[in-house]
Amino acid sequence: MYKKYYQHFLTANIGVQHYASHSHHYWPDVTREAMLQYWDDSAKYVDAKWNYFFSEKVPATQKSIADILRLSNPEQIVFAPNTHELLFRVISCFDLKKSFRVLTTDSEFHSFDRQIERLKEDSSVHVDKIATLPFKSFEIRFIEAIQKNKYELIFLSQVFFNSGLAVQSLENIVRAVQDSNTVIVVDGYHGFMALPTDLSSLEDRIFYLGGSYKYAQGGEGCCFMHVPKNSALRPLYTGWFAGFSELTQKKGENVSYPNNGLRFAGSTMDYSALYRLQAVLQLFEKEGLTVERMHGHVQQLQKNFLAHLKDLNSPILNEKVILKFDANYHGHFFSFEMASEESAKKVSEFLLQHQIKTDYRGNRLRFGFGIYQNDCIDLTVINSFS
Repeated sequence: MYKKYYQHFLTANIGVQHYASHSHHYWPDVTREAMLQYWDDSAKYVDAKWNYFFSEKVPATQKSIADILRLSNPEQIVFAPNTHELLFRVISCFDLKKSFRVLTTDSEFHSFDRQIERLKEDSSVHVDKIATLPFKSFEIRFIEAIQKNKYELIFLSQVFFNSGLAVQSLENIVRAVQDSNTVIVVDGYHGFMALPTDLSSLEDRIFYLGGSYKYAQGGEGCCFMHVPKNSALRPLYTGWFAGFSELTQKKGENVSYPNNGLRFAGSTMDYSALYRLQAVLQLFEKEGLTVERMHGHVQQLQKNFLAHLKDLNSPILNEKVILKFDANYHGHFFSFEMASEESAKKVSEFLLQHQIKTDYRGNRLRFGFGIYQNDCIDLTVINSFS
């Protein structure tokens, strides 16, 4: 019943079983209309469009996101083209000439992992990475590391991109951090608009990163970060958006920052991406498509998928090689642990030849689920793989 929202993408991919929705989600049709609206507004407002964006479009989208995440201060949300830009603004608040310690995991997305490894080369950054597996003990081991050492930065995902495993209690982890000066960043990209998320008890303590490319279904180019209220951090990496409200004022001796999320804003970006995101969020609100409702649909798809695997009895794709711990704390994709990266690649390419689109990260083959799918996935072809 949800396919009606995705006719353009579905028509362009007739016959394809698209199970890469965790990576490249289909966009609802309203995003096409939003692109045209952005063009029309740019023609209408010309140079004045920035005032229109910041007075109308940005606040409306901030509120939608805040409502979804149960945040009480929408103005604490700031936008950028990608989460890495926002992350590096946080990192730029540290004095990289001085030693500082970072706690993270061995399962963070490539951008963060690459960046922190690069910083280790040229600065006095010490990084502790806690293995996410075995997942049963992960949170215990992560909290033990928090209690054992003093960290300037703690970074972890809500849902890990290479497994789909989800943190069960962000609150327990955050509460374990006793030093109020420790900066805590949660990568929520695989959680936002997938798992029901209530950040109300953590909003004054954590930075939360998310975006529209995956489960928010608005495509690339519009990411956001929730900034704890009353943050006094001063990003070295800053841009004119952070000073938007004082462009015509006389500058002081030091660079000033707004007392809201714009403290971490950058510079000119393509706001057509924000138009797309807003259009999707407005559609879902209008149709009563809550995160809880969509999550329930995906969980049923996953349950049916596992039943299909059991019937297939495949030696390659079966429930035994899926990384999972608790169905109530799992993202919207399954990761199959293959013997090697080459094995994962071969299976993914074989499936693609048969119009089943998946992807892989390392030796893990990933199947993602979205509301434009139904219960009709057919993997019987896997029994002819050799």
